[in-house]
Amino acid sequence: MSQTSEYQPPRVWTWDQPSGGRFANINRPVSGPTHERALPVGKHPLQLYSQATPNGVKVTILLEELLAQGHAGAEYDAWLIRIGEGDQFGSGFVGVNPNSKIPALVDRSGPAPIRVFESGAILTHLAEKFGAFLPTEPAARAECLSWLFWQVGSAPYVGGGFGHFYAYAPVKIEYAINRFAMEAKRQLDVLDQRLAAHEFVAGNDYTIADMAIWPWYGGLVLNQVYGAAEFLSAEDYRHVLRWARAIGERPAVRRGRMVNRTSGDPSEQLWERHDASDFDTRTQDKIA
Repeated sequence: MSQTSEYQPPRVWTWDQPSGGRFANINRPVSGPTHERALPVGKHPLQLYSQATPNGVKVTILLEELLAQGHAGAEYDAWLIRIGEGDQFGSGFVGVNPNSKIPALVDRSGPAPIRVFESGAILTHLAEKFGAFLPTEPAARAECLSWLFWQVGSAPYVGGGFGHFYAYAPVKIEYAINRFAMEAKRQLDVLDQRLAAHEFVAGNDYTIADMAIWPWYGGLVLNQVYGAAEFLSAEDYRHVLRWARAIGERPAVRRGRMVNRTSGDPSEQLWERHDASDFDTRTQDKIA
């Protein structure tokens, strides 16, 4: 294995230079707002502030699936938070999510607004609110939530670990890429073995566990994130591929992937979503 020059950590770490490669301008070791900016509020009870990263896509997929099931109360306004430009450090956004990460939701359907942050919490809140995509039978519910939180706990190794060092770091570090590739492949194997015996992650039914896991692990094997499918030998995970392709063909999933998307084919970018008709009239190919 090739080695970079040895780094000797100082006794006390100080923040004296940008770090993070492509995302250096948004990484900092302190929290709180950097500027004053109120969040917009639309006409629907559910106000989503997000961008179409894998974490953001989880929530828009669920909202579109709820609407497809006929839950009219799941209509929502989706406002674009450009994380590369630091929108998540505006005072309004920090007021909803003090951790300054997308997605963030404000539920205005009751007598007082409810803020919900962290994607797993948002999925659970919405599934419970509408009584959909989260089993109520205790064993099935526990299985679904276990896989949901498996994703929440594991994805930082895929995104912050493998994805960062493979795709975004300013230098390629063999040790770091090998370390996180090994863990990414182990997680794919966990998922592959589960899906070898079940149609969906939590069992026979499509749930919020699938919606949480698909943008990350489905994205990896379908080469939609990091361009690493060949590197990770995605074809070896045939059960994950079967599951990923089937979910990717769902109309609600296709719509959910478009919301707050700012990259890729302009016809698949819907920067803001305020009505179902926006998918036909307000994608970037039409606006441009």
